[in-house]
Amino acid sequence: MNFKQFIKKFSIFLMLIVLFCITNIQNPALALTPQSLYDKAWRLIATKYVDDTQNQQNWQRWRHKYDNVIVDEEDAYVAISTMVDSLGDVYTRFLTPKEYKDESESIQGSLKGIGVQIGVRDGKLLIIAPLEDTPGERAGLKSEDEILEIDGKSTKGITVEAAAEKIRGPEGTVVSLLIKRKGEENKLYKVTRANIELKSVSTKAPKIGKVDDNLGYIRLSSFISRNASVEFQNALNEMKDKDGIIIDLRSNPGGLLTNAIYIADMLLNNKTIVSTLDKDGYKETQYSTAAVSSTQPIVVLINSGSASASEILSGAIKDNGRGFIVGKKSFGKGLVQEINKLPDGSALHITIQKYLTPNGTDIHKKGITPDYTVDITEEDIKAERDPQLKKACEILQESVHKSTIK
Repeated sequence: MNFKQFIKKFSIFLMLIVLFCITNIQNPALALTPQSLYDKAWRLIATKYVDDTQNQQNWQRWRHKYDNVIVDEEDAYVAISTMVDSLGDVYTRFLTPKEYKDESESIQGSLKGIGVQIGVRDGKLLIIAPLEDTPGERAGLKSEDEILEIDGKSTKGITVEAAAEKIRGPEGTVVSLLIKRKGEENKLYKVTRANIELKSVSTKAPKIGKVDDNLGYIRLSSFISRNASVEFQNALNEMKDKDGIIIDLRSNPGGLLTNAIYIADMLLNNKTIVSTLDKDGYKETQYSTAAVSSTQPIVVLINSGSASASEILSGAIKDNGRGFIVGKKSFGKGLVQEINKLPDGSALHITIQKYLTPNGTDIHKKGITPDYTVDITEEDIKAERDPQLKKACEILQESVHKSTIK
């Protein structure tokens, strides 16, 4: 080999080394190990989690707890889940790649399951709300139902993710849920799974009760889909000729914070929508613009299944005097989560902030208190009466009457 040939081969060798390094920089997953996945999760929580005491514990103790123990991805997943559980926060949770994929599909607007939003409260697996016109709602599942068993297996100590995994499944298959409901005997519900199209907004007349012809009705069932704010804007456009608008957030379990802010912006003129506080006490306030889509009188309906983004929207309307709130006290979820995708396709939901209504009220575990508390009894349901909707119509008609007198 002469000198020129040596230089040529050496140059190619160097180029290959450079390309290898660049590839690894651009694709960090290639260099990912189960241990580094755990390290990544530990750092994310250390820097972002809203409680800087990490649930009154020294977070450093988890830093090397599983060194030389984590061998494969399953080990890493168990270690991360155990570490996350130590925070005592049901909203900060680890999702495997499959769980994260399922969640992403729901954000995009569809999923396969029965259409119920679930959560854990005081160690109990609860249905926060069944989504409108889904197998779960049609089967008779309700907000606040406790799920005791899924397909004959106890839910004691189960996580939200594990429960969701058991409830979801191929279209056409059946899942059995043993339900405990206040004041009733435990009952087994067999629900057939379907492809759930997550349409967030409906302007159809409610199934029970009547809305006066001069009033508009918008049912906002979820803030999950990215299309929710666009759907709501279209609904407002339909209501231009109405004297007042009822916004029905009952059994709306929430979803994307951005949707709540966009929708509030359509209704509020240069007002505070919501403030958030992070672990360092930094307060960030979201304001509406002057470009409102509706100035009509508003009444918002809420109940115990109205949570998260529903509470942000109803709190903004109430505190700014933009409208009245009717119904029952809301669920009380005043925390904001951020989705952090990990290199292997898994993800961490981390509570990064708590939010305050425009008046500075922290509603976590307290909920939004209606201006008019109105209950719906079993007798009302049997008689197909909706006293909450009726009250909303009365309030709006009174507002229209006052406006006419002026």
